[in-house]
Parts: sequence; structure tokens; C-alpha cells
Amino acid sequence: MIKTPTHRISLEEFLQLPETKPANEYIDGEIIQKPMPPGKHSILQGELVTTINGVVKSKKTALAFPELRCTFGGRSTVPDVAVFAWQRIPIDEKGNIANVFNTYPDWTIEILSPEQSVTKVTKNILHCLNHGTSLT
Repeated sequence: MIKTPTHRISLEEFLQLPETKPANEYIDGEIIQKPMPPGKHSILQGELVTTINGVVKSKKTALAFPELRCTFGGRSTVPDVAVFAWQRIPIDEKGNIANVFNTYPDWTIEILSPEQSVTKVTKNILHCLNHGTSLT
């Protein structure tokens, strides 16, 4: 986890910044960069998204997204996998899946890598649960 050594900024200011790889997250006024996922993490993440979508997508029950920015409750985080119930997937004016998700995922999945802070990941999961997420 890399903390960007800058002054505190607002969520609105953060959302105007360009995206980074790995992703930056906005938590409690700070910009924190997620660690680059190692190979095993990436394989597991891809398998989870594929497996979940293999069960729920054709039935239009839900949809799993890898590394999707979710902004809600004063934070902007990027879970490893975010799953949205079909009827809650944000859509744009043309009826397509929106590029911006200003809401909580119904499920949030974090794959803990050795270099990640258990405390930070746990706080992100608790934030999701406190704002409407039903499964982590």
C-alpha cells in the first residue's frame, strides 16, 4: 500500500484526477494506491469473475466486475471483484452499462495479497457492509 504524500483533498477533487495503475483509492481524505496484484492474485480474480458471471449473467441476476471503481459513503474504492444485482447496475442515458458507479456493490470480494494491509482491507469491507453491501 502506497500513501501519496499530499495534502488532504475532497472526494470531488480526487474523482477529477486521472486513473492510475494500480488504482488509487480515496479513503478518509487520503489517496492510497493499491498494490500491484501478483500473478496468483490475478488468476484467482479472473476465475472468480468468470465463475460468478457463468452462473448469474445469462439469468440476468447479477454481474461481476473486476477492479471496478465504486464511489459511495464518502469513499472511492476499487474492490478486486464487485458484484451488482442486475436491477442495480447503473446504466447511462442510452441504456448501456454506465462508466461511473456511484453506489455500493451488492457483493464485494477482496483477495488479500501478502503486501496488503489486513486492517485496510477489513475497513473497506466494513465500509461496504455499513452502506448496503450484503455479502463480502
